Amino acid sequence: MKLHDLHPAPGSRKPSRRVGRGHGSGRGKTAGRGTKGQKSRAGGNLPAWFEGGQTPLHIRTPKLHGFKNRDRVEYTPLNLGRLGEVEKGTLVTPDVLEHDGLIHDTKRPVKILGVGDAPAGITIHAHAFSRSALDKLAAAGSTVQRLTWPDNAPHDEEAEKARAEATAARNQKRKAKRTKGAAAASAARAQAKADAEAEAPAATSDEQPADADAPVADEENENGESEA
Repeated sequence: MKLHDLHPAPGSRKPSRRVGRGHGSGRGKTAGRGTKGQKSRAGGNLPAWFEGGQTPLHIRTPKLHGFKNRDRVEYTPLNLGRLGEVEKGTLVTPDVLEHDGLIHDTKRPVKILGVGDAPAGITIHAHAFSRSALDKLAAAGSTVQRLTWPDNAPHDEEAEKARAEATAARNQKRKAKRTKGAAAASAARAQAKADAEAEAPAATSDEQPADADAPVADEENENGESEA
């Protein structure tokens, strides 16, 4: 096959419709544009959202203002008062809460709130706990275990604490380095200023006064007349 043998597939290239070529063509006179009006003129097309001059839809629709955090985690809340009938020694997990009808589903993380009396001697696995809930559970002798989201694995408190301490130490080191650099720069500027002030008097002392080599005035003689 050669270049002159290449041809488009049949039907792939359709000739454009020729309008305004007389009545016999079926598209004569007004060329399918109707009678008069803005759309019958050349360049008279309107955008699809144009509404004849009235206030368009995208203007008269109320707007949602404000800030919405896209990284916000929405929890399923559960008060301690709803766990009052749980027997001692029971393990409470999100799946157990869903099975008992205390939460609707497990698609969102669960947070235990401190409203109501805490059950005694149980173990609760949840993704978050309020401070009051932790205090009440600790006073009732119950155990809590934080879970990660979304894999529901036990949360390693020691690892998180170590990471937080390492981050704090790294930030402290950077701050000390910046402070040390700023102090060194300030000391260098002070030293340069002191050197400049020390060189200024030395340069002045090396210069001789303009009248140093001028002849000394003749001393007056005993008679009060100056020597010629």
